[in-house]
Amino acid sequence: MGEFPPGGRLAGPSSLPARRLFLAAAAGLAATTLAACSPQPSASPAPSPVSTPFAVPVTRDDTPPPPPSKAQIVAEYSSRKPVEWGLAVTGVVTNTASAQAVLTFDACGGPRGTDCDQRLLATLRKLNVPATLFVNGRWIKANPGLAAELAADPLFELGNHGFKHEPLSVNGRSAYGIAGTSSVSDVYDEIMGNQEAMQQLAGKAPRFFRPGTAFYDDVAAAITRSLGLIPVNFSVNGDGGATFPAPVVANEVGKIAANRGAGQIVISHFNQPTGGTAEGYARVLPFLLDRGVTFARLGDALPL
Repeated sequence: MGEFPPGGRLAGPSSLPARRLFLAAAAGLAATTLAACSPQPSASPAPSPVSTPFAVPVTRDDTPPPPPSKAQIVAEYSSRKPVEWGLAVTGVVTNTASAQAVLTFDACGGPRGTDCDQRLLATLRKLNVPATLFVNGRWIKANPGLAAELAADPLFELGNHGFKHEPLSVNGRSAYGIAGTSSVSDVYDEIMGNQEAMQQLAGKAPRFFRPGTAFYDDVAAAITRSLGLIPVNFSVNGDGGATFPAPVVANEVGKIAANRGAGQIVISHFNQPTGGTAEGYARVLPFLLDRGVTFARLGDALPL
């Protein structure tokens, strides 16, 4: 067929033959359309159209299963007797297999522990050094806005430091003069009381737990894992419970330079701004970075 000129008539030596061809084609098309739209006899159903296959996106559900109930934990663990007590009992992680070092900082809460060492956090941010911050329920209650800010900061990761900052025991053992939880039921409450608060705060449940004083018995450590958390402690004590002066902090943390920090978990505190922790880290972190030490959050060094 010819092209449509501006006047709307088909081009060619004679417009009449072209018009007849056009009408014939239109009639054929209409007949075909009517045949296709008419209902087919029931005895001869129309074949089903063949669908073009397409890829269905597959979404991965990383939502962990709900933890056991308190009644289930009590039923499973009440008859078990602990045989270990301390900082490095069976089931507790004190090192990683990572080539990086992990800095962990506790905020214990309580009458003398609800402050925040902003100088320390500023140093970590300035040097872009990630860390895992273990926060206690009492500290969160005293600092809800700050806790939410830290939860939203991608440089940091929050860990569960217990509800009342008690050593984790099934029979009331003490550490540093602080009485521990006294039963399986108490262990559950110490872990899950803060776990629920932190999930509301951050929109997701923490993966890691460290009790007040960092002491566990082996049964309590097993309960922690049953509740879906990894019990964590440390290989390097960086600030002695926020009691070391700055030169000692720098010296203790600086020891990880020997193997570029590989696999080391360092414990310190970020709730004692009058102590030597912030100054010690301000001294030692540039030294460690110059020596090729790299840092990761626990969630990166201990992937799922």
